[in-house]
Amino acid sequence: MSRYRGPRFKKIRRLGALPGLTRKELPVRRVESEQSLASQKSQYRIRLEQKQKLRFHYGLTERQLLKYVRIAGKAKGSTGQVLLQLLEMRLDNIVFRLGMAATIPQARQLVNHRHVLVNGRIVDIPSYRCKPEDIITAKDAKKSRTLIQNYLESAPPKKLPTHLTLHPGQYKGLVNQIIHSKWVGLKINELLVVEYYSRQT
Repeated sequence: MSRYRGPRFKKIRRLGALPGLTRKELPVRRVESEQSLASQKSQYRIRLEQKQKLRFHYGLTERQLLKYVRIAGKAKGSTGQVLLQLLEMRLDNIVFRLGMAATIPQARQLVNHRHVLVNGRIVDIPSYRCKPEDIITAKDAKKSRTLIQNYLESAPPKKLPTHLTLHPGQYKGLVNQIIHSKWVGLKINELLVVEYYSRQT
């Protein structure tokens, strides 16, 4: 299954806020009506929607998400927590969380087009797994810095997660540590995602 490129607001109406996919949000009344329908959903559908929410927020294909679930299942600790850490530490997500891009698809495009450096070297792989002490910077080129500057200036004010530090004047971000679960950029029940995949095997 390929990465989703269809109408983004359609997914928000069905799954709720997806800040990595788009800045748009549902009207309050719509949110309330969606919540009132939640109690009528089957357990399978609830798990499926949590899985889809995770997939569309981070912009993954079904195969990519399944791969991350399997990696998380082999790691020490809670599978759900490890899964979220793996997704949050992707380079495209780090660029997005730093405010260098408005959405994860925009961040992925910046990385693919070689506008982003990690520790002084160009990395054009959006799934690159960032580590503590990594330094994320814009390439020292006018086009790269202009793109990122525009995103930084247009981004609405938001509190930066504690595992990241941003130096906007230097077009530089630092990864301080592995993300803590409370700073994950999506409201999600990761246990339901793990349950969804465990019931598929």
